[in-house]
Amino acid sequence: MPPTLASLVHHSALKLTVRAGGDRLETPVRWAHVSELADPVPYMEGGELLLITAMKLDAEDAEAMRRYVRRLVGAGVVGLGFAVGVYYEDIPQPLVDAAKEADLPLLEVPQRTPFLAISKAVSAANAADQYRAVTAGFEAQRELTRAALSADGPAELLARLAAHVHGWAALYDTSGAVVAAAPDWAARRAARLTGDVERLRERPAPASAVVGGSEDRVELQSLGTGRRARGALAVGTGAPLGTAERYAVHSAVALLTLGTERSRSLQEAETRLGAAILKMLLAGEPDHARAVAGDLYGALLDAPFRLVIAEAAAAGEGPPAEPAPDPLAALADALESAAARAGESLLLVPEGERLVVLATDGGAAVTACAEYADAVEARRGAASRPHEPAEPDEIVVGLSAPAGPIAAAAAYKQADQALAVARRRGRTLVEHEEVAAGSVLPLLADDAVRAFADGMLRALHEHDATGRGDLVASLRAWLSRHGQWDAAAADLGVHRHTLRYRMRRVEEILGRSLDDPDVRMELWLALKATTPA
Repeated sequence: MPPTLASLVHHSALKLTVRAGGDRLETPVRWAHVSELADPVPYMEGGELLLITAMKLDAEDAEAMRRYVRRLVGAGVVGLGFAVGVYYEDIPQPLVDAAKEADLPLLEVPQRTPFLAISKAVSAANAADQYRAVTAGFEAQRELTRAALSADGPAELLARLAAHVHGWAALYDTSGAVVAAAPDWAARRAARLTGDVERLRERPAPASAVVGGSEDRVELQSLGTGRRARGALAVGTGAPLGTAERYAVHSAVALLTLGTERSRSLQEAETRLGAAILKMLLAGEPDHARAVAGDLYGALLDAPFRLVIAEAAAAGEGPPAEPAPDPLAALADALESAAARAGESLLLVPEGERLVVLATDGGAAVTACAEYADAVEARRGAASRPHEPAEPDEIVVGLSAPAGPIAAAAAYKQADQALAVARRRGRTLVEHEEVAAGSVLPLLADDAVRAFADGMLRALHEHDATGRGDLVASLRAWLSRHGQWDAAAADLGVHRHTLRYRMRRVEEILGRSLDDPDVRMELWLALKATTPA
């Protein structure tokens, strides 16, 4: 503990006497300062014990003493030491009254106690307190290091840190989700700070912030050495951190950074290894791929996986107001965080302007991919403006059906096809199973297809516009009944001979034979493409 006015009063060698403010003696003292100026306030920083003899003060003037004491209190002076037997045999009563009125501790300094002795006592006590803090900080560093190297790793480290600061601690991953917290009840408190953590992540690392009030003061520290934070640490206490607690927090930040920030060379090595494994899988060499994967990716290849292909959506025209975030990096962070929390293997391979991912079927990473896509859809309001230009942070994602190593090439093709459909439909994510189980008709919702259909049917529409027949409706009815004359004529409410005549007119106008199955297919698709949903 730093020195207090009480510790100085109880110092046997100083012989100080309390004359006012006896209920405020537990106030810490930063320094003991001697000043005989009538106004020493410009030279105060706060936390000082001011020592005077009243050489230049009109200590007998009650109003002057009130103004003097009020200015000292306003400047943060914590106490006033008055030396008796120098200019005054006793402390003047106006000064005592002013100190009592302002509740400023007033200490009587006997003539035989030099101010230097008080300054030395304060300095020695502060030095001892600093030494204790540094020693406690180093001990905390050793204890936290042992915790970081234990089997429980970050969880044990957070528990030790929370005990050191007499509060709570929580660790967040790159997505802002709570990874661990200590004590257990702190997880709910930490989850309420997700927005603050996200704002901290937007700043270049290292960064820090203080949130909350006096009852629960929380310090947030980003983790990482690069431009982008790799996580965050939250430390909640009921008061500002002391020196020893500050050492403990800094040690925890350093240890957690070492645990979360992988070196660039390791990242590049893992990327190269993942790319090699993916290349072997796509080349139809699953046995070689599994041998290379080893323990790092072996579990991923031993169970059904999904193959994900993602790319940034095309942004609207015009330069962005500010540099756009990297949507693929954000998606990769979300998938890595989800896989890490679930203990899953995950293979991510940058492929030009794309990101290729192998993730466990039904696992946390696949779920996180769907949730990320839903969040993007919600931001852009896909339901109300599905065909508007993409925002700079949007992505399109194609997801394959479940597959194994031997079918990796087919899964890649499925994901690529799903990606193309997502891009065509203005969707964020499309699963191949959705495309395979659905209808081909939504694929006709394309300007080029509609232009082809309009051109193919234009002559028929022009004929019908003259009032000389209803060839388009007749063609639709005939095709829908697979060329059955009686059924189609009944649908139209005409005689079958009338319908035969109309179909001959269709052939004459189009110059194509309805006996050709390709012609019938093209006409049917043209009718579907031009029919309002």
